[in-house]
Parts: sequence; C-alpha cells; structure tokens
Amino acid sequence: MKIRVVSSREEIFTLNPNERVVHLAFRPSNKDIFGLVETCPKIEVIQLPKSYMATVSKSIEMFLGMQRIQLLEGDVWGHRKDLNEYYTVPSSVIENIKEMKLEGKSTEEIEAKISRERKLNPEMIAYIMTKEAPA
Repeated sequence: MKIRVVSSREEIFTLNPNERVVHLAFRPSNKDIFGLVETCPKIEVIQLPKSYMATVSKSIEMFLGMQRIQLLEGDVWGHRKDLNEYYTVPSSVIENIKEMKLEGKSTEEIEAKISRERKLNPEMIAYIMTKEAPA
C-alpha cells in the first residue's frame, strides 16, 4: 500500500486524481483540504501529523465525514520525500496483519502490536485491515 506524501500546498494541484491515501506534511488550511478533495475525487484517507490535527476546523471534519473521507493522525517515519514521493507500507506489515487475523487475534490486539512494531498509527492499521487485508 502506498501513501502519497505532500509537502507543500502547491503540490496538491499536481496530484494524480486517483490518489486514495494522502499524508499532508504541512499545516493545511480549509482551502487546501477542499483543493485536495477536488483534485483527488477518489481520496479515502487524509493523514496529518499529530501537531497539525489540533488545528483542523470542525467544519472541515464535518465536510470530510460527509464525503466519507477519514482524517487520521499519524506520521510517515523515516520517509525521505527527496527520494520518493510515496511512503510504502511494507508488504510484511500486511502479511503480519493477515496472519494475526487467521490466528484469531482481536482488532485491538493487531492494532496495538503492529503500531508498536512498525510505528504506524492504530487508525491507519485499521484502514489497512479493511482495505488491504480483509477477513
């Protein structure tokens, strides 16, 4: 699974319209979020660093909810934008999730273990579980 990393507001309008998961590495304004949703109509997840989540307005949260777009807190640890514009969730993470599901582990157990091991936010792991590693 790939997460498109966007490091500036100017970059929003150059995105592929088929992007589904985007990490904004800057503090977005309401206009930036609207622009992102307009540029990428198939978007399912917008991820922001923890420090930026607190600055997102309630109206944007409501707008995203109505569009069925998840707003997640999280980071892309160790990613270097100068080398690749995508952060790739390793296939081993998806395989681990599938194995743990087969073992009968609960969603909470899987989220906690993968989050600890891979520095991924539990909400992102829940998204991966539904999209990449369905039961």
